[in-house]
Amino acid sequence: MKDGRNILIVGGVAGGASTAARLRRSSEEDRIIMFEKGPHVSFSNCSLPYYLSGEIEDAEDLVLMDPELFLKQYHIEARVNQEVTAIDRENKFVTVKNLASGESYRESYDKLILSPGAAPIVPNIPGIDKVNLFTVRNVVDIEKLNQYLKAVPSMEAAVIGGGFIGVEVAENLTKAEYKVTLIEGTNQILRPYDYDMVQILHKEISDNGVDFIVEDTVMEFEKDTVVLSSGRRIKAGAVVMAVGVAPETKLAREAGLLLGETKAIKVNSDFQTDDPNIYAVGDAIEVMNALNKQVMKLSLAGPALKEARRAADHINGRKAEELSFIGSSAIKVFELNAAATGLNEAQIAALEPKIEYNFVRIILMDKVGLMPDASPLHFKLFFEVPTGRILGAQAIGKGDVTKRIDVIATAMKFKGSVRDLTELELSYAPPFSTAKDIVNYAGYVGSNLLNGDFKQVNVDKVRGILEEGNLIIDVREKGEYARGHIKGAMNLPLSELRERVSEIPKDRPVYLHCRTGQRSYNAVMALQNLGYQNVYNITGSFLALSYYEYFNDKRLQREKIVTEYNFR
Repeated sequence: MKDGRNILIVGGVAGGASTAARLRRSSEEDRIIMFEKGPHVSFSNCSLPYYLSGEIEDAEDLVLMDPELFLKQYHIEARVNQEVTAIDRENKFVTVKNLASGESYRESYDKLILSPGAAPIVPNIPGIDKVNLFTVRNVVDIEKLNQYLKAVPSMEAAVIGGGFIGVEVAENLTKAEYKVTLIEGTNQILRPYDYDMVQILHKEISDNGVDFIVEDTVMEFEKDTVVLSSGRRIKAGAVVMAVGVAPETKLAREAGLLLGETKAIKVNSDFQTDDPNIYAVGDAIEVMNALNKQVMKLSLAGPALKEARRAADHINGRKAEELSFIGSSAIKVFELNAAATGLNEAQIAALEPKIEYNFVRIILMDKVGLMPDASPLHFKLFFEVPTGRILGAQAIGKGDVTKRIDVIATAMKFKGSVRDLTELELSYAPPFSTAKDIVNYAGYVGSNLLNGDFKQVNVDKVRGILEEGNLIIDVREKGEYARGHIKGAMNLPLSELRERVSEIPKDRPVYLHCRTGQRSYNAVMALQNLGYQNVYNITGSFLALSYYEYFNDKRLQREKIVTEYNFR
């Protein structure tokens, strides 16, 4: 039987608590102490915004485990309101401050695990003391915000930052019937999604009553007012700062531990720091991206739990293969669900050395169309040329997007290609999916593109194509065309294509579309078989174009390129 060790853990949320539990499952002899400077351990950080709308009724439900239960079930001592303020690496002890009494004491360690997480970034904006400012990091934060808002039921709230937390807070405050302004300084929210895909979410946020502002930054604050660079003033009794998070590295830095390229804690494949007796996991570290082989910060619960398990296993002499991550995530935005994995187009384009790639952009029903709740599923997938290796994917719709992205993430872990997707046997029943799921369909389209069977352009190119005077052919039926179409587009239904093919010129590019791209793909293939060489399918077609154009048409008050939008 091995001698018991003193193992200390700094931070008691996802990474810290999981490391502690895994350590205990491997040894009953070790003395395990977990320090958390807040009043709660093992709380559901990702669920915090849903308390604002009442979807989670009691703040205590956010706390998954209390110190007493930790001690009884796992024989792990969880000390809350205890902040580790210093590490003495030479003598292997930490200094701990009891935040309730103000007293400090020491605890020695054989192994130390750092899981301090990340802290909300609060820029030093002029006048910041003139607004009621909140951040969302823990249960105390969300209770403080919720209690303040409830004291003034007619509250106007401004959320600054369009990342996951900012969007979720804006949504849940809107559902709680507050007047909400969401402010994003760049041209889009949710950076894992490509600009063309995120427009679907932009429309959803705007349509649900959020005063949604992009490409406008906060310059200063006045009394209960946010002043933007455009000169616009937003009344806000409460301001939620959600511009991002920064890894908590102060303790590590002061202890002389090595930081990495991203200024997060540098660790090896076993999550050891440059001190072999000190490990680090969670939001405070940098990890390896499996796709571009670059280090990155990854503030996601799933990776933190995997890191925790690996660190605990290494402490107990268990070996395993090196972990790397692709970054899979999901979010609910009002009535829409969105999920993404791997690299987006901007990340792929930035790779060095450059790689050749292509993409699939399709829309299918998420289940059999006869089902009353069937709805369109927007799907985009990237792959390397000529290997077909999958690089990333995004899905948005009312249905189960996570199932599809999880399949892609699994395929990517096993270095799958678009051709592999055609062979996947996925579960099917009309209430859940279609017999040929959108994942399979993406494999077929990707394989066709790899084979050079047809050419395509994305919907983000349509405005330019139209302005240049190119020919666009709408192959939908006449009734569909009448309900909304691209201005200047020629209507030549697929059902009449072969009889009217002489109306289509061969000496210039021709761009074809339908509702989602499937009929226009068939039209492209028919024309190619009839000798046409310069024909292109518009991916996503009129439905995707309507989503792509709508929000910017509205906010910029620019002239529409469609007679009417179609969103069904």
